[in-house]
Amino acid sequence: MTHKSFSRLAIIVAGGFFSFILWIIYLANTGGHSVFFDLIKHVPYGDKVGHMLLFGLLTYVVNLALLSRHFCIGRLPLYYGAVLVSIFVLSEEISQGFIPSRTLDIIDLVADAVGIILFSYLSGLTQRYLDNHRHQTRLS
Repeated sequence: MTHKSFSRLAIIVAGGFFSFILWIIYLANTGGHSVFFDLIKHVPYGDKVGHMLLFGLLTYVVNLALLSRHFCIGRLPLYYGAVLVSIFVLSEEISQGFIPSRTLDIIDLVADAVGIILFSYLSGLTQRYLDNHRHQTRLS
């Protein structure tokens, strides 16, 4: 799989996963029911783990879709994908304060941030592996 086709696949996966997250948010905002809500009720800290995984995985695929493009603040690389997901997460969490069926919870925001940071690191490792593999393939 070429670098460009991998990026295209990651864009499709990111779009699909983002749509899934929007559906979950819609259900939560309207008081809807989902098997996912039942599942997280039976897992200790399921809500927090769910936040971490949902937004962490979204960050992972968006970072890869954007080929891990980043800018640096000092020596700290900030991925454009992680910044975009962070803006979305912050907006969504703040909006919960205005929706009667939702609860604005700072711990949810912390879980989101942990997922974004952890999966940004993992996407960086994945991108380095892909770049090294592509470089080795060209040399062969």
